[in-house]
Amino acid sequence: MRQAAKATRQLAGAAALAFGTYLFISLLLLTVAGTVVIVGIGMVPMTTLLVRQFAGTKRRNVAEWTGHKIPEMYLPIDGPLRHSLRAVVRDPSTYADLRWMLAYYGYGALGYLSVPLWLVGLPVDGVRCGLLGRKALVLPQIGHLADLDARWSEALLRPSRKALLVERVEELTQTRAGAIAAHAAELRRIERDLHDGTQARLVALSMRIGLAKRMYDSDPKAARTLLDDAQDQAEHALTELRHVVRGIHPPILTDRGLAGAVRALAAGSVLAVSVDTDSVDTGPRAPAAVESAAYFVVAEALTNAMKHSGAGRAEVVLTCTERGLRLVVRDEGRGGAEIPRVGPGTEPGGSGLLGMHRRVAALDGTLTVTSPAGGPTIIEAELPCVW
Repeated sequence: MRQAAKATRQLAGAAALAFGTYLFISLLLLTVAGTVVIVGIGMVPMTTLLVRQFAGTKRRNVAEWTGHKIPEMYLPIDGPLRHSLRAVVRDPSTYADLRWMLAYYGYGALGYLSVPLWLVGLPVDGVRCGLLGRKALVLPQIGHLADLDARWSEALLRPSRKALLVERVEELTQTRAGAIAAHAAELRRIERDLHDGTQARLVALSMRIGLAKRMYDSDPKAARTLLDDAQDQAEHALTELRHVVRGIHPPILTDRGLAGAVRALAAGSVLAVSVDTDSVDTGPRAPAAVESAAYFVVAEALTNAMKHSGAGRAEVVLTCTERGLRLVVRDEGRGGAEIPRVGPGTEPGGSGLLGMHRRVAALDGTLTVTSPAGGPTIIEAELPCVW
């Protein structure tokens, strides 16, 4: 009886939605000519958004009944009217929603069939089973009707291959833009570090050596002091140059692999960091680009935890999966971390969580940040690769 009641609620919702679509389609057919004449095509984006709301409601109903979510893949309708109309026309999901709505005009009345089934019921042990019967029997016909309604709607509302392709192209376009921005920011960082650090020290080094040469005969003691300063400047310049090189591709990755490099990061952190790299230690090495991105994510995540979380401990887990490399960085800090939205005022190329996201996305990977207020903060990255 509970299952039948649930199916009835599902069908009642379907019937209500069908009734709404009847009114909407009828009104649409009656007013389309007048709309074109009086209002023109300016109503098309608003009408499409309304159709999306109907379709979205049905997707949620089907997901509630079947447990399977039907993804939504729409091109955004915003900006000037010309751009909105182009998005409506180019979006394959627009035509899928219209096909569903026209088909639902016919089969959406399945919900009304559950009413006589409840009232009539089925005979069980000589007792009429219905709303008033003592012995309840789940009416399978009601469940079948709900299943049929859900299957048809799911088949019609499921994104087409073209819609999936459009979504994928849009995703790759954004990923490419993010990768270019991150690359440009990295070049600017290297240029800034070389100009403001290493180059300045090399200039000072050259000046001290020149002064020492001039003073060598007249004041050997002062010349020796200048040469000592020049040696210090050379050592500082080498240190800064190594730092710049490590930012491009850490040599430790080449020498010790990802697991060893991550353990070195943990050992050099002011936090107490536990590291689990068992499956990475025994498995094959990932491609250099994947290792570099993973190393950057771990390094940046530990730096953020040290600066902003207030935590004293952190945990890093590296795992080889069938699809690629999975890493998780967790700290028990105050939480509240989130990937910032890209928009006006965002630093070109981004930094912190945004930079991590762009590095991972450039390799067709995913990065998720779970950081409720009060903690913990969990940064999880999936980097696809072929072992």
